Amino acid sequence: MIEPDFLRTTRTGYDSVAVRYAELFADGLEDYPLDRAMLTAFAELVRADGGGPVADVGCGPGHVTALLRSLGLNASGIDLSTEMVALARKAHPDLRFEAGSMSALDVADGALGGLLARYSIIHTPPERLPELLAEFHRVLAPGGHLLLAFMAHDQPSAPAESFDHKVALAYRWSPDRVAELLQETGLVETARLLRAPKENERGFPQAHLLARRI
Repeated sequence: MIEPDFLRTTRTGYDSVAVRYAELFADGLEDYPLDRAMLTAFAELVRADGGGPVADVGCGPGHVTALLRSLGLNASGIDLSTEMVALARKAHPDLRFEAGSMSALDVADGALGGLLARYSIIHTPPERLPELLAEFHRVLAPGGHLLLAFMAHDQPSAPAESFDHKVALAYRWSPDRVAELLQETGLVETARLLRAPKENERGFPQAHLLARRI
């Protein structure tokens, strides 16, 4: 299968900034209490429903994967960038990290109790988002939980709005439209958080959507 151009561009971009990216996020989510709250809720929901394996897709240098493990989850990371995976393995040798594409996960049907995609859908072209969400649905067990985080905009009629990201072309998403796409895929929204941006977030509201596989 021929790899789409946007995947090659995204991989190359993150390979080139992997070390700097890891340095920027060395403190994890210390200054993001609301983000941590959503991750904590996600972890509690997964544990309450049996505590199945959790995949952190687009895991980068692994700092959030490590947080999920500290919250009691059997978490592992997957990232498109081999450089990011190498850094994650070095920083967290007790965790499992693999290189791979979230659009074609090497995970059996219904194998996961939870899936986290934290800012990892932002480089996905709008027309490809439904198939990506379908892949998330495939790997989640019935009742499994999904947590998405992404930059947001407030125009439901326009599902995505492109912006110039430092690594590769990226998109802000309408939370309402993403929730509709989740519903169409068989993933029902259970909670959402929309918070104001911090100084380093370019004035973009930040959205977190929790959903559950029907």
